[in-house]
Amino acid sequence: MGDNKQAAKLAKQITAFARSHGGAAEGQLAHIGRGSTRIALVGANGEWGNLVAGSYETAQQAAELAGITLHDDFDGEFAAKVRTGPYEWSRMAGMQIDGPSNGPADN
Repeated sequence: MGDNKQAAKLAKQITAFARSHGGAAEGQLAHIGRGSTRIALVGANGEWGNLVAGSYETAQQAAELAGITLHDDFDGEFAAKVRTGPYEWSRMAGMQIDGPSNGPADN
C-alpha cells in the first residue's frame, strides 16, 4: 500500500499542474531507483514536468486521486504531445553539437 499522505499531496500538485497547463494532464510512471517512482506529466498545452513519489503504489494512487490518464510508456502519441521551448533546445544543442551550455558547475 502506498503512503496516503504523500499521495494526497502529490495529487494536489498534479491537479495544480493540470489547471495551470491547459486544464488537463496525462502522465506516465517509471521506477527511478531506490524504490522511487517518477510521475512524468504532460499538460493539455504541451508543457511537461516531473514529480517523484516514494513508491510506485504511492505514485499510482496520486494519479488516481488526481484523475489523470496514465500511459504505459513515454512514447508515441503521448510523447508527441510534449512541446519543448528554447531552453530545452539550447541544452540539447549544447550537449549534441557543441552549442550553448549552462557553463561551468559551481563546486
